[in-house]
Amino acid sequence: MKRTAITLHAALVGLLAGAFALAPVRVSAAARPQPRTLEVYAAASLSDAFNDIGRMLEKRQPGLKVRFNFAGSQLLATQIEQGAVTDVFASADERWMGYVRERGLVPDGATVFAHNQLVVIVPRTNPGRIRRLQDLSRDGLKLVLGADAVPVGHYSRTLLQNLARETGFGGDFYTRVLHNVVSEEENVKSVVGKVQLGEADGGIVYRSDITPGVARFVHMLAVPDSANVLASYPMAIVRGSGEPQAARAFIDLVLSPEGQQVLARNGLIPVTAAKP
Repeated sequence: MKRTAITLHAALVGLLAGAFALAPVRVSAAARPQPRTLEVYAAASLSDAFNDIGRMLEKRQPGLKVRFNFAGSQLLATQIEQGAVTDVFASADERWMGYVRERGLVPDGATVFAHNQLVVIVPRTNPGRIRRLQDLSRDGLKLVLGADAVPVGHYSRTLLQNLARETGFGGDFYTRVLHNVVSEEENVKSVVGKVQLGEADGGIVYRSDITPGVARFVHMLAVPDSANVLASYPMAIVRGSGEPQAARAFIDLVLSPEGQQVLARNGLIPVTAAKP
């Protein structure tokens, strides 16, 4: 009887040990990274670079999802003013960052993290026969620009005014080019798209918009440095951010050497490389 009891006890211990070995290991909820979402409102021209940087941050912070809203800076600023829930605002110019700052929506100020410059693009087929910048003022062309409220549109008009003061363009160059504008777009990607599809004879966009995919369909006319515009991109944490630490981590990553390299790879000018 005693030997039988010992045998049964040993068998029971073995069964229990096997059951524990087969049971799945449960991780406590406290040990799991809690899902979080960082909302970033950014100028349309930043889409490629910021998507790359967003994925970098997600890898470094398990459980964090970086969600972007890319559009014209004027639309994003208006949405933030109207109460849109976001954590970071990255504008393509100082004007719209100033707009939200004046309304107390970015209480801690803003930091310029990148620059950009402008180029003129025409379709590869070049139906308007635009071969030099002076041709933009020729009658009968169909040009597209960003609207004046859009950063790229405002920069484009400044560029045209600068060119009008250059030798060989004529004082009425600015007026004649605007006479050829048939559409004013709400963001730079729309300008690129219309020229790329041949719906316009030409347009003015950021240099960073000429990605390898776009370059197959358009021809680029360089702008002389003496007339070009250095666009500035400021970024800030929005008042009432639900993820202030993640927002700061995103901004720090953009400003880091690694983040600046991503911007440079995508055609933007890092702040450390900008001209004085």
